[in-house]
Amino acid sequence: MQQAVRKYLQALEAGDAERAAALFVPGGWVQSPFLGRLPVREFIHKVTSSSKRSKLNVHDVLVSAEGQLRAVAYYHYDWTLKDGSHVAFDCADVFNFDGATGKIESIVLVYDTDPVRDVVQHKYP
Repeated sequence: MQQAVRKYLQALEAGDAERAAALFVPGGWVQSPFLGRLPVREFIHKVTSSSKRSKLNVHDVLVSAEGQLRAVAYYHYDWTLKDGSHVAFDCADVFNFDGATGKIESIVLVYDTDPVRDVVQHKYP
């Protein structure tokens, strides 16, 4: 699970929707505070189309100790949008995995939107 999480974060940072989607089950999705629930390819495309540069600094990847096929990525997202505006914030994304395939089923993005709302909310195409 940790390896899949790190591969996803690398694909997100690179804006590579196909590489990210290959880590998911068919129908896999991402739930974002700004974009809602989207299929993974659509989520990556929306973020990439709004981005000039993204840098993710992973602090830790934590795997559930409760027997769930779940991991949490704790990282700092340093993001420059196409218009040159910049935001940086900490995230704790929750990854849910499929028991049969070991692939990612879904990701729920968890972060405080208040510090980034004014900069980001109207910049997605």
